[in-house]
Amino acid sequence: MFLRVMAVLLGVVGLAGLSLVYLGMREPAPVAEAAAAPAPPAAKISILVAARAQRAGNLMVAEDLTSTEVTAGTEPPGSLTDSVNTRTTLRGAMVRRSLAANEPILAGDVLNAGDRGFLAAVLGAGMRAVTVGVDAVSGTAGLIWPGDRVDLVLTQQIDDRERPADRRVSGETVLTNLRVIAVDQQLVEGGQTGQPVSNTNNRTVTIEASLDDTQRITVAARLGKLSLVIRSATDNQSAAGSATPPAHPPITWAGDVSPALRDTKTSGRAGASIHLYRGPGTVDEIRF
Repeated sequence: MFLRVMAVLLGVVGLAGLSLVYLGMREPAPVAEAAAAPAPPAAKISILVAARAQRAGNLMVAEDLTSTEVTAGTEPPGSLTDSVNTRTTLRGAMVRRSLAANEPILAGDVLNAGDRGFLAAVLGAGMRAVTVGVDAVSGTAGLIWPGDRVDLVLTQQIDDRERPADRRVSGETVLTNLRVIAVDQQLVEGGQTGQPVSNTNNRTVTIEASLDDTQRITVAARLGKLSLVIRSATDNQSAAGSATPPAHPPITWAGDVSPALRDTKTSGRAGASIHLYRGPGTVDEIRF
């Protein structure tokens, strides 16, 4: 009887041991995987595009540039990232191929001022480049940039004391719709370095003109002071694209500006003189 009890106990102990071994050999239940974290949003960059259609040979102005956002890595090769420096460098750059509105501007699409062959490439067929001297006032306080279109105004003083006072200073428009192609050498250097430049102290402005018009400009520069007048963007869009002298250039005289010079009590005597003959070869001139 005792042996049976012992045998039963040994059997129970053995089964318990086998159960423990079995449980120890089982793999732990897999832990539920953590929910996948959402992917970070794709990075965006701003690239420069043409704000409006551009023809090959145009000189870019600030209004020709705008930007658009694209996913980083998807931008066309050679795209230009939008920045102050890049926009400054592109002002006055020549468009080498025609661009549609909102088309990305690539590095090879423009020729910058200072690049080899820039001046020759930017000139139209049969056109010439002529440089005129300006100052802070006649150069419109540094607000003229390559690509702008201007009118050329001549102001001169007639050195003739016998003329009435209201007819000694005159102003007239020599040429209209001239295209500016360069502003000072400083702008060229700034374009090469890509750094923002200030053209508030312009000394020279180079404009595009025909051979006949360059002669007009050269003569006008000897006659008096030349001033550049910026044209409206609306006028530029409707213009034929070439400089033209006014058919009947109006002349503005000093008396047209200042009624005081046209005062009949003074203008009639302005510059009046008499010659007093004292003998052969002796003449005195008395001015009033």
